[in-house]
Amino acid sequence: MKLVTSLGAGAAFWLSSALTGATAQDLNVLCGVDKDWCLTMEAAFEQTTGLDVAMARRSTGEILEQIRDEKDDPQVDVWWGGTGDTHLQAAAEGLLEPYRPAHTGDALPWAQNFYQLSGGTASGVYAGALGFAYNSSVLTGNGLKAPSCWKDLTDPRYLGLVQLANPNSSGTAYTFLATLVQLLGEDEAIRYLAALAHNISHFTTSGAAPVKAAARGETGIGISFIHDAVTQQQAGAPLVIVAPCEGTGYEIGAVSIVKGAKHLQAARRFVNYSMSPEGQATGTASGQNQIPSNARAALPPAAPDISLIRMVDYDFATFGSPEQRRRLLDRFDKEVLGNSSPVVTQ
Repeated sequence: MKLVTSLGAGAAFWLSSALTGATAQDLNVLCGVDKDWCLTMEAAFEQTTGLDVAMARRSTGEILEQIRDEKDDPQVDVWWGGTGDTHLQAAAEGLLEPYRPAHTGDALPWAQNFYQLSGGTASGVYAGALGFAYNSSVLTGNGLKAPSCWKDLTDPRYLGLVQLANPNSSGTAYTFLATLVQLLGEDEAIRYLAALAHNISHFTTSGAAPVKAAARGETGIGISFIHDAVTQQQAGAPLVIVAPCEGTGYEIGAVSIVKGAKHLQAARRFVNYSMSPEGQATGTASGQNQIPSNARAALPPAAPDISLIRMVDYDFATFGSPEQRRRLLDRFDKEVLGNSSPVVTQ
């Protein structure tokens, strides 16, 4: 497993739905990817199908909690995007509807493996490696040497210059936590995070927020998925992207139908579209750089070559279990957040 459309009307409708909680007649989707991709996907799907979609962007952990809270009366039909281990947790809790998308046969091996692992309830849409990016101007201005490894980020000279999301809300940060456990062992990973926390200025809600803050020069180093850093770099930010020397983990972003979805047929059409070459092309169209799961989909020109990155053999089965997630998050809250002073922001 180691691996358009005009957005004006769609943007206005998406913002209205997100702020007011309005429910569309045809389909309700929670989106776990970057907002620009949410908007592009919504507009493209509506144009292709004629269906009316209400789509709101949330962090992965927030989506999981909402689906849990609404399990007796689901208000959401589709969960699209976000790290696959949280989709697996939802599958293990019986919150997802089994479905085999029309394009499953075109999926790359890692996506087919993920589908089997989910019991046929979640499909892999894209993949991306974890890493960090530093703002060269910020580091140079502070007279700091550039980091190249995870261990470098605990150097006291980076005090207040690192940002990471909170793994309770962010699938990206939970992937980071699980990656460290697989690289270092659990106790050493927690000790590392406790040391890192002294350098962290903010624990954000969104996994992409740290690298966006680094791109704006609001922090020196942002821990995130590499494809999110590439997007910021393409926009002109003075970011240098690092695949850490010790190795790193990766995500499989997924799509799932919520069990008890009120618009099941429309939900199936959305999942089919998200797995098609046309649906996956909306990522590139919105400036995203994840690796698509459909073998017939075009690879974004700036997508990172993960074959050149030292990767852990990420254990989705273990770290996608609700019990393991809860236990690790409890340790994080007690031993990392409980002994540090950074604030939590959006």
